[in-house]
Amino acid sequence: MTRKMKDSGIEWIGEIPREWENKYAFQILIQVECINTGLKEKNLLSLSYGKIKRKDINTTDGLLPASFEGYNVIEKDDIVLRLTDLQNDQKSLRVGISRERGIITSAYVTLRCRNTFVLAEYLYYYIYAFDISKGFYGMGGGVRQSLDWNGLKRFEILLPPFSEQRRISRFLDSECAKIDRLIEQTRASIEEYKKLKQAMITEAVTKGVRGKRKMKDSGIPWIGEIPEEWEIKTVFQIFTQVKNVNIGMQERNLLSLSYGTIKRKDINTTEGLLPASFEGYNIIEDGDIVLRLTDLQNDQKSFRVGLAKERGIITSAYITLRNRSNVFVNYLYYFLHAFDVSKGFYGMGAGIRESLNWDGLKSINVLVPTRSEQYDIVFYLDGKTTEIDNLIAQKESLIRECETYKKGLIYEYTTGKKSV
Repeated sequence: MTRKMKDSGIEWIGEIPREWENKYAFQILIQVECINTGLKEKNLLSLSYGKIKRKDINTTDGLLPASFEGYNVIEKDDIVLRLTDLQNDQKSLRVGISRERGIITSAYVTLRCRNTFVLAEYLYYYIYAFDISKGFYGMGGGVRQSLDWNGLKRFEILLPPFSEQRRISRFLDSECAKIDRLIEQTRASIEEYKKLKQAMITEAVTKGVRGKRKMKDSGIPWIGEIPEEWEIKTVFQIFTQVKNVNIGMQERNLLSLSYGTIKRKDINTTEGLLPASFEGYNIIEDGDIVLRLTDLQNDQKSFRVGLAKERGIITSAYITLRNRSNVFVNYLYYFLHAFDVSKGFYGMGAGIRESLNWDGLKSINVLVPTRSEQYDIVFYLDGKTTEIDNLIAQKESLIRECETYKKGLIYEYTTGKKSV
């Protein structure tokens, strides 16, 4: 049966069921400000990707305060919003609902239902729908656009009858759980493909692709035995360091190393931390290998080696290597990538955050197969890694479709476009 509708008066929603009410946030919510004095509560919670999860209070991962006494004590069903940096970060999910008592940074806004006729779970889904419609952006104040409770008080909330709030919440709980399970399974599958890819690269550049043959001890712990005819050289024997400063802005093709891939970046972008001038950047060429060897102590997850496919400029904080031998550069890239995924760079750096420079790189051993086998290895890995990358891309596309479907589902049911 078609429902009778009315204009909600809210631009991002449009029409709503006639029996639904419009309320302001201050009419149905209160701000929670319960400071963790004396560290009475030690269950540390964190809002990440729209989920509130437990976090080890003794962790050294990430930036944490010297004391958690200034954190906010929250309860089950409290709604937490991260409403900082609204200007620059328009991708994050900013709302989560707590499933337990704990503490969370007081930099976030925590809200609690003040009426028994309002269901927290429904409000969470409604605010989530507002979040994904980018409703918070442009509401904040200050240089980086932050929003506090005073800025939220007159935020309009649609309120169905309580029984319908419950039906919507239960339905969305069930459907979103199914979607989340599929997404998690797909992400796990992607991680398995990535592990297979890394293992395949390491096996090829350390054992070859020509089957069983006579082997010898390489003397390199992370490698073990290698084909008898392979040589061992050092980075110093194969590469020179590239230091070609972009004086006078002679080159404007900005490149960036991200997740082990060197990509173009808009030189006029305002995203991220960029210098006032790119004249201090390094000019690199097609075939150069770039290594990001900073912060080795804290970041042991990133891929740190990339192969340039074009001329451009990249930050001189990275080390750029140029092949001066007769070894195929694509093979050298695969070998250094394998060294990277084996965590070979970690522990080599110096300084507080463990950085590695050219002098520290020179002595790294590089396996050198015969030239014909270098070609075979590159041909094999190019084909196999492309196959795996295509499978990963399909899985990532499925995740995006699931996330889009989930967002649409939440929006349609919390705004009355569809009924349970």
